[in-house]
Amino acid sequence: MFKTRNFILQIIDFFHPPFGRWIKRQTFRYLACGGSNQVLNIFIYWFSFNILLQKNDVKFFNFQPVTGPIASYVIASAITIPIGFLLSKYVVFQESNLKGRVQLFRYISLVAFNFVLNYWMLKFFINVLHIYPTPSQTITIILLAIFSYVVQRFFTFEVQPELNDGTLAENKE
Repeated sequence: MFKTRNFILQIIDFFHPPFGRWIKRQTFRYLACGGSNQVLNIFIYWFSFNILLQKNDVKFFNFQPVTGPIASYVIASAITIPIGFLLSKYVVFQESNLKGRVQLFRYISLVAFNFVLNYWMLKFFINVLHIYPTPSQTITIILLAIFSYVVQRFFTFEVQPELNDGTLAENKE
């Protein structure tokens, strides 16, 4: 795991210097990891819909069929959500001293909240402001990326102050 993390950090940090005047290293790492994961998500979605499912709906047992686009979204999310968590935990916010299960719960909660926000923001941009869907999704992704960075940095992967005995302040109540 550490060899993989170090390899990823070497690649990302190699490209940071030209942007170093404007973007802190951690923010650059977040953008690189999040952007790469988003590209992977789009590729897996495309592959699932066009190749794996061949644009067909999916029927599970005797339940209602799931549309091809939704099934592809589930497949892509099942792969990229864990990858996003691992990149955030081990590459971007590695100084966090919270327990992994706490980080994972907070990360999954943020992902679920972002899913709802994405839906409502798209409805707002498309139906209220009458912006085309693709620019609406682009604006939404940018706004949610900023929101997610702040939440992850200060909540999901926060650094708890340590007390003199080496325990975290949150555990002493």
